[in-house]
Amino acid sequence: MNRRSFLGVTLVSAASTARIQGANDAIRVGIVGFGGRAHDLLTAFSAQPDCRIAAICDIDQGRLNEGVYLARKAGSASPKAFQDIRKLLDDKDVDAVAIATCNHWHALATIWACQAGKDVYVEKPASHNIWEGRRMVEAARKYSRVVQVGMQGRSITHKRQAIEMLHGGVIGKVYMAKGLCFKRRLSIGKKPSGPVPQGVDYDQWLGPAQWREFNPNRFHYNWHWFWDTGNGDIGNQGPHQMDLARWGLGKKELPRNVHSSGSKFLYDDDQETPNTQLAEFSYDDCQVVFEVRGLLTTGEDSITFESGNFIGNLFFGSEGVMALDARGCRVFAGEKRELAKELKLIEAQPDDPAPHVANFLSVARSRKTQELAAGIEEGHLSSAMCHMANVSYRVGRSLVFDPVAETFDGGDANALCSRQYRSPFTVPARV
Repeated sequence: MNRRSFLGVTLVSAASTARIQGANDAIRVGIVGFGGRAHDLLTAFSAQPDCRIAAICDIDQGRLNEGVYLARKAGSASPKAFQDIRKLLDDKDVDAVAIATCNHWHALATIWACQAGKDVYVEKPASHNIWEGRRMVEAARKYSRVVQVGMQGRSITHKRQAIEMLHGGVIGKVYMAKGLCFKRRLSIGKKPSGPVPQGVDYDQWLGPAQWREFNPNRFHYNWHWFWDTGNGDIGNQGPHQMDLARWGLGKKELPRNVHSSGSKFLYDDDQETPNTQLAEFSYDDCQVVFEVRGLLTTGEDSITFESGNFIGNLFFGSEGVMALDARGCRVFAGEKRELAKELKLIEAQPDDPAPHVANFLSVARSRKTQELAAGIEEGHLSSAMCHMANVSYRVGRSLVFDPVAETFDGGDANALCSRQYRSPFTVPARV
């Protein structure tokens, strides 16, 4: 059941759109979830001349206090503080929200925000599973909201230029795109369950997930490694490289086949998701390969080694190879694979979110959603590929996928396309 009546949402939506389109009004943004990524978003939003941080929301009072302090330090005079996202969404002084919560909250927070007449910048992955990603698309369309997904590679200059070169035939016909997430991860160990920390609203934090006793190893950041709340590194770092792979291949649809295998090697700890994973996706005329290595490893070809990690994309074509990462792009041509072209990072920092945030705010004013760098449809598709890989991994076999119905050919696989939601934190079938 929706949080609001259709009439009420329509009125709020119309009023919000009218105010955002005002000539010189600053867009008032609420940041939901104040973990590590929210620090970058606060900096990016605060730097925009047409924007101010109006509110901070977090279930952890300590993080909430930190967010309010940093927002004031960044120039927002009186940001409001909320522990309950529903109260933030009721606030008419908030025009848009930036969602940087755990993955399992992304869809519901986005849908509620759309129903409340707010535009949305939601971090990757757009969704926690395939089914709710499509509900997010439907909500954005129904309530005429601007929804940008935080796949900021689509707004980074050298990455945009690299994709243009691929589409222009710089390496001929591209037959394979590979994403690399060779991101070193240490063991999280084992921890006993225990009392909820003071100042934490644990019921709100669980939200759509089923109730379980509080465990510090499932909480801040390490929630990535548990199926209830995260999606492993293929769903954490993966959406960036999966998106670039699909974009470079020019695919606007999901693939028809997926196979994923791997394991959690070496560690005896609480983590549920794999630390080593290989996924293969088949289109009629090309292939996407994605690999996660959380253990010690070498790199591949010309992907830059940075901060102990190898993260990027490789594109293989009939006339050459392209290597694309946060620092630049290199094209190797011909049988000798000689360096033919090179692009370098020109933004202030690797994968700087500022251009992506600026694009979001520009479209929030113009309402020209076709100008979004990474609108919710694109975000859903790239996130869904990560979810497809995880479903194949969890059921232990190759799967056939219907890209129109967005379902698999097996009941056990389809059961993992969604989840059992915990009332009242239910993603609605009809948004």
